[in-house]
Amino acid sequence: MTITAPAVPDTVANAAATPEKVQPYAALGLKPDEYERIKTILGRRPTSGELAMYSVMWSEHCSYKSSKTYLRQFGSKTTEKMRKNLMVGMGENAGVVDVGEGWAVTFKIESHNHPSFIEPFQGAATGVGGIVRDIISMGARPVAVMDALRFGDIDDPDTARVVHGVVSGISFYGNCLGLPNIGGETYFDSVYQANPLVNALAVGVLRHEDLHLANARGVGNKVVLFGARTGGDGIGGASILASDSFSAGGPTKRPAVQVGDPFAEKVLIECCLELFQLGLVEGIQDLGAAGISCATSELASNGDGGMFIDLEKVLLRDPTLTAEEILMSESQERMMAIVTPEKLEGFLAVVKKWDVETSVLGEVTDTGRLVINWRGEEIVNVEPRTVAVDGPVYDRPVAYPTWIDALQADTSARLPRSEDLRGEMLTLLGSPNLSDKSWITNQYDKYVLGNTALSFPDDGGMVRVDEESGLGFAVATDANGRYCQLDPYRGAQLALAEAFRNVAATGATPVAVSDCLNFGSPENPEVMWQFSKAVEGLADGCLALEIPVTGGNVSFYNQTGDVPIHPTPVVAVLGVIDDVAKRFPSGWLDEGNNIYLLGTTKDELDGSAWAGTIHDHLGGVPPTVDLDAELRLAGLLAAAGEQSLAASAHDLADGGLAQALAEAVLRFGVGARVWITELMQRDGVDATAALFSESTGRMLVSVPREDDVRFQGLCEGRGYEFLRIGVTENSGVLEVQDRFTIPVEELSRVHRGTMAAHFGDVIGH
Repeated sequence: MTITAPAVPDTVANAAATPEKVQPYAALGLKPDEYERIKTILGRRPTSGELAMYSVMWSEHCSYKSSKTYLRQFGSKTTEKMRKNLMVGMGENAGVVDVGEGWAVTFKIESHNHPSFIEPFQGAATGVGGIVRDIISMGARPVAVMDALRFGDIDDPDTARVVHGVVSGISFYGNCLGLPNIGGETYFDSVYQANPLVNALAVGVLRHEDLHLANARGVGNKVVLFGARTGGDGIGGASILASDSFSAGGPTKRPAVQVGDPFAEKVLIECCLELFQLGLVEGIQDLGAAGISCATSELASNGDGGMFIDLEKVLLRDPTLTAEEILMSESQERMMAIVTPEKLEGFLAVVKKWDVETSVLGEVTDTGRLVINWRGEEIVNVEPRTVAVDGPVYDRPVAYPTWIDALQADTSARLPRSEDLRGEMLTLLGSPNLSDKSWITNQYDKYVLGNTALSFPDDGGMVRVDEESGLGFAVATDANGRYCQLDPYRGAQLALAEAFRNVAATGATPVAVSDCLNFGSPENPEVMWQFSKAVEGLADGCLALEIPVTGGNVSFYNQTGDVPIHPTPVVAVLGVIDDVAKRFPSGWLDEGNNIYLLGTTKDELDGSAWAGTIHDHLGGVPPTVDLDAELRLAGLLAAAGEQSLAASAHDLADGGLAQALAEAVLRFGVGARVWITELMQRDGVDATAALFSESTGRMLVSVPREDDVRFQGLCEGRGYEFLRIGVTENSGVLEVQDRFTIPVEELSRVHRGTMAAHFGDVIGH
């Protein structure tokens, strides 16, 4: 049959919100040279259906065409030791790590940034839904979610709209799914004003034998679409909304935002797990970005290479949808399964039991072609790898930023240092980025499922995997766009080091990484330089820390007009703990414990919260990163946990020692008496640096007096710097001797008042 090339329907062009007289391929986000390449591949003009498929699958969001060149480092800079416990790495729906005792954990973090600005509630909600479906497709039961959020200036009128919508969307979807939200981070900065970052993470657990990968193998096996019906929401989301920057005119792409139904997804989770348990599927692929275009082309590419689909069999919410719209739709709560003919009846019985709508779309073939028919006509006939795998790979121009030398030369050394350390500490404690975030986290259910061992405000979230042994995992996410603006290589390593350290602070041993790399336009050579250095820094850092990158997400075009966000590589680190009963909380529970500061303090205030909040300054170079020290610190904490030598642990990062002390006091309301003179003398720093420096490799640990000698011996034996700097007291105050005293009640009022003052009363369960 001869394939003709009808024009792309107006409805698709309208969904992409493009001007009149724009070429159909351009309306779908394709460049002229990409369109010419498609014609070369096919040996003819593409049909409108093929054009729709290529446009979404070759988008930046789906194909990683500007980042592939750099992301390969995550594979090349990996040793056998790093791969030892890695069951599934990059390239699959989510990474899978062996955590022992026959258990595995799968986790991944992804972005849903642009949709969360256009429609904050649905954008954030469907971000959670999408990442959870990635976990389901691996054969795992989802057990936890987290989020890493960046909003604009807290005083900007539009920030409240985005914050309320995003937080409500995350809490609605996650709470309805019955998944605990065990942590994350929230920052405010004007650079994210019209481009918030909503990065969602999900974690699942499974037995080794339950692991499944998605591919279409076995000629004659059926291709089955099940879950929600396909609608008009999300059309072109990957190619238009997620792979382009916002214009100065504001949001114009509203139709591209998906609409989520968490109750449908909850049923889908249970349905998929039963299908896996009964062995009724060869594999399941979630339908997220690019919808049916993605699921069919990726399944075919990963399998025998051939597939036939009758698009008319797709169940629709809107019967007016065209074939192209059906192919591009990103309607939520849908999965695609490969089922052998002899198991189809059993499959259909299970989905009927769960009241999940299902349609058999086609079958696996041996043609090596993905063929899609619509109303008796062939509208797609392509080699699936050309759609899903062998898309364009760009070596974008890279240019050293013209402004960065001047920025790095403008150090914090010129900033005045005040004698009012008490006032500065309170100012930092109540600042938007360091203030208490319970206004957000109280809207999330942290303890549903009954296995949460740690959650916000502790340094990392922790979940029990096995009730009998107490085996568990911990996860933390971190990023610092200010540091990355100053030095993206070092900034990425600082994000990795902090997430690594936060996991270590729980008592767990870090074992794997997932990342979400948020940057401006790849068409800007200076942005590509930032990206290249950040990826290089992260890859080198993981190699030094001996933990593999298991997968993640790249989000480009995070900018409004020509102004990009600060480079913001969010790093999620997963750790394993043999028994969650040995976990460390981030604050002290009892009086009379000695307080130790592990690590060395340097005068490192460039890019710090002190510089930014007190002086509105960004310049200089970020703190140095000693990854060997981070590795030794993690080992020390793990040993302290195994020997039950410490009562709490809290890492030092944003706000330095002062912030860590305040948070440790506020965790359970137990005061402390602290002295810093010896610290200043030992490390050669003044009081400002002693309290507010953000030097890395440091941890605040409380130790029961009866374990004091043994703890000191552990530190000495491992050659790690330590200094006793205080003692916990039921005094009702935080006293920094010879400097200032702050009542715990005042610390609490300042710390907890900021979010409520801007966004209304705290909402609690």
